[in-house]
Amino acid sequence: MSWSQDFQVGMDAAQRGDFAIALREWTPLAEQGNLSAQFNLGLMYRNGDGVQQDHEESAKWFRRAAEQGHDNAQLNLGVSFERGEGVPQDYAEAVKWYKLAAEQGPSSVSRLAQANLGYIYQIGNGVPQDYREAVRWFRLAAEQGEADAQYNLALRYGQGQGVPLNFELALMWSNIAASQGHMKATELGDLIASIGLETNNLTPARIIEVQRLAYECVAKNYKGC
Repeated sequence: MSWSQDFQVGMDAAQRGDFAIALREWTPLAEQGNLSAQFNLGLMYRNGDGVQQDHEESAKWFRRAAEQGHDNAQLNLGVSFERGEGVPQDYAEAVKWYKLAAEQGPSSVSRLAQANLGYIYQIGNGVPQDYREAVRWFRLAAEQGEADAQYNLALRYGQGQGVPLNFELALMWSNIAASQGHMKATELGDLIASIGLETNNLTPARIIEVQRLAYECVAKNYKGC
């Protein structure tokens, strides 16, 4: 049986909740260097699926796959370092692995890594606090549809941190995040609109126009927002 066939046997077993078979199939593959098996073992040990929860074992398998370029393993290894799960907490290492995942190209994995980098630069964990760099990463993730990044980008425009203060863009990005179900974004949008009206940075007509622009931005897949 080939690697791909062995891996699929494990995947089918995991999907029906039989993690004992998944462990049996994936462990030898992982030890032979199979990236997908290594990553999935990392998830199993992190979550305690069919095995004793073991963050050190989880980080070990994430690292093996990450060092071979597996983007989701790089993302999850970054999470391990950021949280100090199975490895010493090390924000600089977290940034390293997030960047590797973030730079692999448009995907659901890269946008999560980009959003995590934005947050780290916003807070200044392991790197100097840098709102401009935070905005850069938030924008990359926001333009891939990451709601948390859209929300945080709205905050930066609303506070003028890393970008010039811009109530219209703050409202637009909060509306976009809210349209994806981000719970805090609706409240943020209402606050921005209220402050904008009070300070004459927004008019009722302009608020309606911004709502239209938010809709168009999503419809155009974030091109030209």
